[in-house]
Amino acid sequence: MEVECIPFKETGYFSQLICDYLDQKKDLSPFFNRYPLPENFEDQITEKAANYPKAHRKVLVNALKQQYQGVEISKATQKNMDTLSKETTFTVVTGHQLNLFTGPLYFLYKIVSTINLTKQLNEKHPKNHFVPVYWMATEDHDFEEINYFNLHGKKVLWNKKASGAVGRLSTEGLEDVFEIFSAELGNLGLTDNLKELFKKAYLEHPNLAEATRYLANALFGNEGLVIVDGDDKSLKELLIPYAKKDILEHTPYGKISETIESLQGVSSDYNIQVNPREINYFYLKEGFRERIILKKGKYHVINTHIDFTKEELLKELDEHPERFSPNVVARPLYQEVILPNLCYIGGGGELAYWLELKSYFDEVGVTFPMLMLRNSALLITEKQFEKVEKMGLKVSHLFMKQHSLINKKIRDISNIDIDFSPQKQLLEEQFQHMYELAEQTDKSFLGAVKAQEVKQKKGLDALEKRLLRAQKRKLKDHVVRLTDLQNELFPNQSLQERQLNFSEIYLEMGEDLIPLLLDALDPFSKGFTVLRRN
Repeated sequence: MEVECIPFKETGYFSQLICDYLDQKKDLSPFFNRYPLPENFEDQITEKAANYPKAHRKVLVNALKQQYQGVEISKATQKNMDTLSKETTFTVVTGHQLNLFTGPLYFLYKIVSTINLTKQLNEKHPKNHFVPVYWMATEDHDFEEINYFNLHGKKVLWNKKASGAVGRLSTEGLEDVFEIFSAELGNLGLTDNLKELFKKAYLEHPNLAEATRYLANALFGNEGLVIVDGDDKSLKELLIPYAKKDILEHTPYGKISETIESLQGVSSDYNIQVNPREINYFYLKEGFRERIILKKGKYHVINTHIDFTKEELLKELDEHPERFSPNVVARPLYQEVILPNLCYIGGGGELAYWLELKSYFDEVGVTFPMLMLRNSALLITEKQFEKVEKMGLKVSHLFMKQHSLINKKIRDISNIDIDFSPQKQLLEEQFQHMYELAEQTDKSFLGAVKAQEVKQKKGLDALEKRLLRAQKRKLKDHVVRLTDLQNELFPNQSLQERQLNFSEIYLEMGEDLIPLLLDALDPFSKGFTVLRRN
């Protein structure tokens, strides 16, 4: 196996905000606490240790014991859960939706990044202990985002009417999905392992949260991964004072709105990922999760007939905190309140909305975690790599948009020059003389000269495009082979990690897949990882 890294900004798949963050642009320093460099973790440990209540550890450990009842726990995970009661233990966290059978490949990359960071921290800081945590997004209600995965270019879909928190959804009906999955896999090679994994996860557990816990534990339990479900009354009790400030005082709405304005002041190219609401909580019961809004002096749960006075709402929050579900703005705070966490590892979109939150954390006195971009990877076989080389390309070229890649290749192999830049430059020089002439004679001709220059440049552009199209037809075989290869590695003109399910790679690599990722992916990597495999 060989590893190559391509700078993130050169791939074309990362936003300007994330590229600037990775470059540690000075103007972004107010929006994060410490950049995740190895030498910065010591100060983060000190700050979090001073700011994480001892009582929270006991609540966390007890909640985990309850959540893991009936789960076969590895020695590594049991050790990590036990050490969480010690004041010298800290976590590194990643979070993800409960995608069916893990969803796209990057689910694995997020967890591998998290595990590998804790390994490096354990080596560098032997007086402390570091635990990798996967936070299950059990309270999300966007079922359409998680009810499928792709296999061999086909969508394996869980077709079900669903509402409310996805973690509470019954797994009833997944027998039909299992049959479709099994038929697509066939009966050769490693298919039995995948069928058994799916069956045990989804057909032997009553709801999606328990099924996902089983699956993540089966894949990563030996690495000591600890899985947390935030849909838990005892954990929500720790959130009560922060929920009150949100609902009654609209604290995050004010602070985050100011931050968004400041971010856009740094660069108009920064896309804002999420916008805060005046109240950033849902009301959660079986079958529904609906926003709480202030309406005519009462707290109303939209799409229901439920209303609370201020006193009734506070009583409900104190007695039933499990019924209050944080949205995308409030959930990060919840996570950092209940965990002794140092660092959050996520994708570009996630980090973009975390960068909106620091002033809110400062306002409520919770330590803001370090933010690390998860590893990204392209898995390429030796045979595919040989094809790239035979075409005279680099793997980095395959990240280009397909039309640009084809144009580049045609220009490279064509026996005629399809670049009209010299002609355009000559044209500009000729028109420069005409501009000077018009200035000396009659300036009213300047507009006419400019119009003629534009017209002739457009003519050259049109000729260049026609010639390129003609060469594409002539060199059709090259175009077909190139597009076929790019489509293999970038299905649907997207990153492999966002399209393929791990099962497709597992069919070729089996149990070597996760060890390969653990060995190859460095959380401190500054680029997109290309992994060549046999």
